[in-house]
Amino acid sequence: MTTYLVTGAAGFIGSSLSRLLLDKSIQVVGLDNLNDYYSVQLKKDRLARLQQRDGFRFVQADLADRPAMTRLFEEHRFDRVVHLAAQAGVRYSLTHPHAYTESNIEGFLNILEGCRHSQVPHLTYASSSSVYGANTEMPFSVHHNVDHPVSLYAATKKANELMAHTYSHLYGLPTTGLRFFTVYGPWGRPDMALFLFTKAILAGQPIDVFNRGEMRRDFTYIDDIVQGVFRTAEQIAEPNEQWSGASPDPASSKAPYRIYNIGNNQPVQLNHFIDVIEKAIGKPAKRNLMPMQPGDVPATYADIDSLEAAVGFRPQTSIEEGIERFVQWYREYYGV
Repeated sequence: MTTYLVTGAAGFIGSSLSRLLLDKSIQVVGLDNLNDYYSVQLKKDRLARLQQRDGFRFVQADLADRPAMTRLFEEHRFDRVVHLAAQAGVRYSLTHPHAYTESNIEGFLNILEGCRHSQVPHLTYASSSSVYGANTEMPFSVHHNVDHPVSLYAATKKANELMAHTYSHLYGLPTTGLRFFTVYGPWGRPDMALFLFTKAILAGQPIDVFNRGEMRRDFTYIDDIVQGVFRTAEQIAEPNEQWSGASPDPASSKAPYRIYNIGNNQPVQLNHFIDVIEKAIGKPAKRNLMPMQPGDVPATYADIDSLEAAVGFRPQTSIEEGIERFVQWYREYYGV
């Protein structure tokens, strides 16, 4: 049987992808360290749904624990590795920078080394829309240079892309990086806007709306995301024979290396996003309009043409439908 390693399996995207894989009768080894960046109970509840399924095995370990990661790759033969575990969050990186180098740099190196030495056929890993940083040309394209990150989190994700290319070039390891654009939906992260806003509105508390709600985000529904991740993982990265060092394309290489955006391709203004949440809840929000936060960017907008051409990815879920599903899940999960 096909076996996937999914890192961050107790996380939002990782647990959702693991469910999809199990539905396809693919065996999943799920790795997570269950850290307390946000609710450990939520992570355990996501895991519990997976542990009820045949074909799932959970390994609790830290990416930065080199002996543990070495053992993981020695004990299993993986047909695919989907690396989603990371220290997430732009704002948290302003106050806890070392958490990002330990998880996102040291941890990613351990994944690369494991894939290299056990000859994994394809590594798919999470990058981020935050790598576009100070870029202003919209929509963001994988063919643009991304050399001006505005947060340490973004810098570590850019570093992951560079590290992956090095391993693709030196060792022929096929790698594909996916730049995620604001993923949302049921079982989502409590530090994300949709979760924070829903919780506060239901409790009758004010919400902090940064940049006075004029930011635009390419909100992408979780079910669309995991379909795209699966299709990408199944299609092994190949060299671009037309690639030229004289005019290098950042999204490909003569090595088996690819970068794609994975987003909704329909940016939504934050104020409208809140309007939709209010409608789904049936209650108005008390909006506390705030200036832009350090490390934030005013807009994200994904050009997904390359991913659509490669694997047929095209999101299907409207913001209204996605938010309605999240609010329904939130009410049920928290008994509100």
